[in-house]
Amino acid sequence: MPGGRPLRILIVEDEPAIAGAVKAALRADGHAVDVVGDGGEALDWVRSYAYDLLLLDVVLPGLDGFSLCSAVRDYGYPGAILMLTALDDVRDRIAGLDRGADDYLSKPFSMDELRARVRALGRRRLEDRSPMIQIGDLELDPATLGVWRSRQPIRLTAREFALLELLARHPGQVITRERLIDTLWGADFSAESNIVEVYIRSLRRKVDGGRRDGLIETVRGSGYRLRPPGAP
Repeated sequence: MPGGRPLRILIVEDEPAIAGAVKAALRADGHAVDVVGDGGEALDWVRSYAYDLLLLDVVLPGLDGFSLCSAVRDYGYPGAILMLTALDDVRDRIAGLDRGADDYLSKPFSMDELRARVRALGRRRLEDRSPMIQIGDLELDPATLGVWRSRQPIRLTAREFALLELLARHPGQVITRERLIDTLWGADFSAESNIVEVYIRSLRRKVDGGRRDGLIETVRGSGYRLRPPGAP
């Protein structure tokens, strides 16, 4: 995926044509994308799912974009916020930034510029995360998407890295298949898809490579976990 690891993104936009075009462009870049058209509903989604980035239109039914921005920050949402606005008044832009937005983009906008802003905010999020994760002889660097096993580099795709990172941030904890799909592919992704199994097989091949001390474990009927060395 161009620009780094996939992000979980919520688009809050009540114009279906704009929302659909943005969703398609960001999904093409590998991101997991959800769309809602109402500010009040969006607040419920933010409370329910761990988004990396919110794209907020200013003029919305329910809560307007400025009020929604304040509400999610008051709730404790830690991710990035990009405001989409047709308002050219500098005071409106300042109002969004003062309420917790990280950036803004004026309508009509270039889709290439939007994708560039998303990549920039994604990189900023990575820089805010802990620099390294280590489980036994497995090391991950979220800032560069680097992975090493016994100091040997492993080449992963961005989506593979995101899956491995999610498991590595919760060593020993079983992560359900449903949570993996919801976090990495989006709320409307088909639960019947075998996408998780495909990626788990690929990670096992690249990370464990037939080792007896394989770290990636299937917990039958429950999900998957990254087993710390020495764990039963």
